[in-house]
Amino acid sequence: MNASNDAKADLKRYLQSTRSALLWKLEGLSERQMREPHTPTGMNLLGIVKHCANVEVGYFGETFGREWPHPEQVVTEAQWSQDTQADWFATAAESSEDIVDLYLRIWAFADETIDALPLDAEGTVAHWPEGRNTVTLHQMLIHVLTDVTRHAGHADIIREQTDGDTGLSQNNTNMPDDVDWPAYVEKLRQLAIASDAQTPAAAADDRARKQPLRQQ
Repeated sequence: MNASNDAKADLKRYLQSTRSALLWKLEGLSERQMREPHTPTGMNLLGIVKHCANVEVGYFGETFGREWPHPEQVVTEAQWSQDTQADWFATAAESSEDIVDLYLRIWAFADETIDALPLDAEGTVAHWPEGRNTVTLHQMLIHVLTDVTRHAGHADIIREQTDGDTGLSQNNTNMPDDVDWPAYVEKLRQLAIASDAQTPAAAADDRARKQPLRQQ
């Protein structure tokens, strides 16, 4: 295996790990819990998965001349023109099983593109500005990995807010076992309160005291 194939295998492995972690964040929750918005902009777990599915089907499909065989299952241009948030929530007609199954099938579709093409294979992102819309598979792997990883982080926070469940992945929580979390949170809260009480002048004096002395 040459260096290019090694790099592609690494990127694909990290992408798959992040995909799996994202879906794991849905396990054990009710339909309502998966759909409940948690931020002022409506971020919700099932919507994150639907968004990532639509991201992958476009960047690993149309970009490289491949059409998803079931266009009615993803958000269409017409739907986006009517609602720019159309890929960020499951409709009343879509169940969590529908969304998860769609993403699993899009994984396989995307992986076919990744496996078939070299990293320097060129494609075109139709909705990107002219002059930067010609891309390579390498770029798209990094772009999608970055996007899915970012949203997996959103899912981490939403899941913890929902039922307190945490962890990096199903087989690796990556969380210490010996922390008194309520006490830790209270410690951070008190630090925040103390920082709010500090006046701008006092903060400036404090920063000045911490500056290293200049050598003469």
